[in-house]
Amino acid sequence: MSVSPSPSPSPSPSRSLREVVGLDNGLPALADATLVLIDFQNTYRTGVMALEGVEEAVTAGARLLAAARARGARVVHVVNDGGEGTPYDIRAEIGAISPEVAPVEGEPVVVKQVPDAFHGTDLEKVLRELGAGPDLVLAGLMTHMCVAFTAHGAFARGYRPTVVAEATATRPLAAPDGTPLPAAALHTAALTTIGDLFGPVARRVADLTG
Repeated sequence: MSVSPSPSPSPSPSRSLREVVGLDNGLPALADATLVLIDFQNTYRTGVMALEGVEEAVTAGARLLAAARARGARVVHVVNDGGEGTPYDIRAEIGAISPEVAPVEGEPVVVKQVPDAFHGTDLEKVLRELGAGPDLVLAGLMTHMCVAFTAHGAFARGYRPTVVAEATATRPLAAPDGTPLPAAALHTAALTTIGDLFGPVARRVADLTG
Protein backbone atom coordinates (compact mmCIF):
# COMPACT_ATOMS: atom_id res chain seq x y z
CA MET A 1 0.00 0.00 0.00
CA SER A 2 1.49 3.28 -1.09
CA VAL A 3 1.20 6.43 0.96
CA SER A 4 0.80 9.71 -0.85
CA PRO A 5 3.31 12.32 0.25
CA SER A 6 1.97 15.24 2.21
CA PRO A 7 1.62 18.38 0.12
CA SER A 8 4.45 20.85 0.54
CA PRO A 9 3.45 23.93 2.51
CA SER A 10 3.04 27.09 0.54
CA PRO A 11 6.13 29.27 0.81
CA SER A 12 5.81 32.34 2.97
CA PRO A 13 5.67 35.56 0.94
CA SER A 14 8.81 37.64 0.81
CA ARG A 15 8.96 41.04 2.40
CA SER A 16 8.05 43.77 -0.04
CA LEU A 17 10.72 46.07 -1.40
CA ARG A 18 8.87 48.90 0.31
CA GLU A 19 9.35 47.18 3.66
CA VAL A 20 12.99 46.36 2.94
CA VAL A 21 13.92 49.97 2.12
CA GLY A 22 11.67 51.49 4.78
CA LEU A 23 8.97 53.17 2.70
CA ASP A 24 5.66 54.06 4.35
CA ASN A 25 2.65 51.93 3.42
CA GLY A 26 0.10 54.20 5.05
CA LEU A 27 -2.82 55.36 2.92
CA PRO A 28 -3.17 59.10 2.28
CA ALA A 29 -6.11 61.26 3.29
CA LEU A 30 -8.12 61.71 0.11
CA ALA A 31 -8.64 65.42 0.84
CA ASP A 32 -4.87 65.98 0.85
CA ALA A 33 -4.15 63.93 -2.28
CA THR A 34 -4.65 64.45 -6.00
CA LEU A 35 -6.92 61.95 -7.71
CA VAL A 36 -5.67 60.85 -11.14
CA LEU A 37 -8.25 58.90 -13.15
CA ILE A 38 -6.58 56.97 -15.95
CA ASP A 39 -8.28 55.96 -19.20
CA PHE A 40 -11.83 55.55 -17.93
CA GLN A 41 -12.85 55.48 -21.60
CA ASN A 42 -15.70 53.74 -23.38
CA THR A 43 -12.91 51.84 -25.15
CA TYR A 44 -12.92 49.30 -22.35
CA ARG A 45 -16.67 48.80 -21.98
CA THR A 46 -17.49 47.30 -25.36
CA GLY A 47 -15.91 45.65 -28.36
CA VAL A 48 -12.46 44.17 -28.75
CA MET A 49 -11.01 45.88 -25.65
CA ALA A 50 -13.89 45.15 -23.23
CA LEU A 51 -12.50 44.26 -19.80
CA GLU A 52 -13.61 41.75 -17.22
CA GLY A 53 -15.15 43.58 -14.26
CA VAL A 54 -15.11 46.92 -16.06
CA GLU A 55 -18.61 47.97 -14.99
CA GLU A 56 -17.75 47.39 -11.33
CA ALA A 57 -14.52 49.35 -11.78
CA VAL A 58 -16.33 52.29 -13.39
CA THR A 59 -18.90 52.29 -10.59
CA ALA A 60 -16.13 52.30 -8.00
CA GLY A 61 -14.33 55.03 -9.92
CA ALA A 62 -17.46 57.15 -9.84
CA ARG A 63 -17.72 56.71 -6.06
CA LEU A 64 -14.07 57.63 -5.68
CA LEU A 65 -14.48 60.71 -7.85
CA ALA A 66 -17.56 61.85 -5.93
CA ALA A 67 -15.73 61.40 -2.63
CA ALA A 68 -12.72 63.36 -3.89
CA ARG A 69 -14.91 66.22 -5.09
CA ALA A 70 -16.84 66.27 -1.81
CA ARG A 71 -13.55 66.61 0.08
CA GLY A 72 -12.17 69.33 -2.18
CA ALA A 73 -9.39 67.15 -3.55
CA ARG A 74 -7.63 68.00 -6.79
CA VAL A 75 -8.75 65.86 -9.74
CA VAL A 76 -6.96 65.14 -13.01
CA HIS A 77 -8.33 63.01 -15.85
CA VAL A 78 -6.06 61.14 -18.26
CA VAL A 79 -7.09 59.72 -21.64
CA ASN A 80 -5.20 57.67 -24.19
CA ASP A 81 -5.39 58.88 -27.79
CA GLY A 82 -4.69 56.11 -30.28
CA GLY A 83 -5.80 58.08 -33.31
CA GLU A 84 -8.61 57.89 -35.80
CA GLY A 85 -10.07 54.47 -36.48
CA THR A 86 -8.77 52.89 -33.26
CA PRO A 87 -10.70 51.99 -30.09
CA TYR A 88 -8.75 54.86 -28.47
CA ASP A 89 -9.96 57.63 -30.79
CA ILE A 90 -10.82 60.39 -28.31
CA ARG A 91 -12.71 62.28 -31.02
CA ALA A 92 -15.22 59.41 -31.28
CA GLU A 93 -17.71 58.00 -28.79
CA ILE A 94 -15.66 54.81 -28.39
CA GLY A 95 -12.71 56.78 -26.99
CA ALA A 96 -14.67 59.25 -24.87
CA ILE A 97 -14.46 59.33 -21.08
CA SER A 98 -17.34 57.34 -19.62
CA PRO A 99 -20.11 59.67 -18.41
CA GLU A 100 -20.06 58.34 -14.83
CA VAL A 101 -16.52 59.67 -14.38
CA ALA A 102 -16.50 62.56 -16.85
CA PRO A 103 -14.68 65.76 -15.91
CA VAL A 104 -16.48 68.89 -14.78
CA GLU A 105 -15.36 72.45 -15.38
CA GLY A 106 -11.99 73.10 -13.82
CA GLU A 107 -10.79 69.49 -13.88
CA PRO A 108 -7.92 69.20 -16.38
CA VAL A 109 -7.68 66.42 -18.95
CA VAL A 110 -4.24 65.15 -19.93
CA VAL A 111 -3.84 63.32 -23.25
CA LYS A 112 -1.24 60.58 -23.52
CA GLN A 113 -0.15 58.09 -26.17
CA VAL A 114 1.81 55.55 -24.12
CA PRO A 115 0.94 53.66 -20.91
CA ASP A 116 2.86 55.99 -18.54
CA ALA A 117 0.71 59.11 -18.16
CA PHE A 118 3.82 61.15 -17.34
CA HIS A 119 5.77 60.26 -20.49
CA GLY A 120 5.55 62.89 -23.21
CA THR A 121 2.66 64.74 -21.55
CA ASP A 122 2.16 67.84 -19.44
CA LEU A 123 0.91 65.88 -16.42
CA GLU A 124 3.71 67.09 -14.16
CA LYS A 125 3.08 70.69 -15.23
CA VAL A 126 -0.65 70.26 -14.53
CA LEU A 127 0.08 68.84 -11.08
CA ARG A 128 2.38 71.76 -10.27
CA GLU A 129 -0.21 74.28 -11.41
CA LEU A 130 -2.82 72.61 -9.21
CA GLY A 131 -0.48 72.83 -6.24
CA ALA A 132 -0.47 69.06 -5.84
CA GLY A 133 1.60 67.51 -3.10
CA PRO A 134 3.40 64.20 -3.34
CA ASP A 135 0.34 62.01 -2.67
CA LEU A 136 -1.46 60.78 -5.78
CA VAL A 137 -4.45 58.42 -5.77
CA LEU A 138 -4.63 56.41 -9.00
CA ALA A 139 -7.54 54.49 -10.49
CA GLY A 140 -8.50 53.43 -13.98
CA LEU A 141 -7.90 51.03 -16.82
CA MET A 142 -6.09 48.71 -17.39
CA THR A 143 -4.58 47.47 -14.13
CA HIS A 144 -1.54 45.78 -15.67
CA MET A 145 -0.90 48.44 -18.27
CA CYS A 146 -1.59 52.16 -17.85
CA VAL A 147 -2.33 52.03 -14.11
CA ALA A 148 0.85 50.08 -13.34
CA PHE A 149 3.03 52.12 -15.69
CA THR A 150 1.68 55.43 -14.35
CA ALA A 151 2.29 54.25 -10.78
CA HIS A 152 5.87 53.51 -11.79
CA GLY A 153 6.18 56.88 -13.51
CA ALA A 154 4.85 58.67 -10.44
CA PHE A 155 7.20 56.79 -8.10
CA ALA A 156 10.21 57.50 -10.33
CA ARG A 157 9.41 61.21 -10.21
CA GLY A 158 9.20 61.40 -6.45
CA TYR A 159 5.42 61.16 -5.98
CA ARG A 160 3.70 58.76 -3.57
CA PRO A 161 1.08 56.91 -5.64
CA THR A 162 -1.69 54.85 -4.09
CA VAL A 163 -3.77 52.60 -6.36
CA VAL A 164 -7.41 51.79 -5.57
CA ALA A 165 -7.84 48.13 -6.51
CA GLU A 166 -11.62 47.98 -6.92
CA ALA A 167 -11.51 50.94 -9.30
CA THR A 168 -9.27 49.11 -11.77
CA ALA A 169 -9.81 46.20 -14.16
CA THR A 170 -8.08 44.24 -16.90
CA ARG A 171 -8.64 41.38 -19.37
CA PRO A 172 -7.49 37.78 -19.78
CA LEU A 173 -4.34 37.24 -21.80
CA ALA A 174 -2.07 34.41 -22.88
CA ALA A 175 1.17 33.88 -20.94
CA PRO A 176 4.40 33.64 -22.99
CA ASP A 177 4.06 29.85 -23.06
CA GLY A 178 0.50 30.14 -24.34
CA THR A 179 -1.16 29.28 -21.03
CA PRO A 180 -4.39 31.26 -20.58
CA LEU A 181 -4.01 33.82 -17.81
CA PRO A 182 -7.37 34.82 -16.28
CA ALA A 183 -8.08 38.50 -15.86
CA ALA A 184 -8.34 38.11 -12.08
CA ALA A 185 -4.84 36.61 -11.92
CA LEU A 186 -3.35 39.35 -14.09
CA HIS A 187 -5.17 42.01 -12.04
CA THR A 188 -3.79 40.57 -8.80
CA ALA A 189 -0.27 40.22 -10.21
CA ALA A 190 -0.27 43.84 -11.41
CA LEU A 191 -1.48 45.14 -8.05
CA THR A 192 1.13 42.99 -6.30
CA THR A 193 3.86 44.47 -8.50
CA ILE A 194 2.68 47.99 -7.69
CA GLY A 195 2.52 47.25 -3.97
CA ASP A 196 5.98 45.72 -3.93
CA LEU A 197 7.64 49.08 -4.58
CA PHE A 198 5.72 51.82 -6.34
CA GLY A 199 3.06 52.51 -3.72
CA PRO A 200 0.45 51.06 -1.40
CA VAL A 201 -2.70 49.48 -2.77
CA ALA A 202 -6.08 50.31 -1.22
CA ARG A 203 -8.45 47.41 -1.75
CA ARG A 204 -11.60 49.52 -1.71
CA VAL A 205 -12.67 53.13 -2.11
CA ALA A 206 -13.91 52.95 1.48
CA ASP A 207 -10.31 52.43 2.65
CA LEU A 208 -9.64 56.04 1.67
CA THR A 209 -12.94 57.55 2.69
CA GLY A 210 -13.60 55.93 6.09
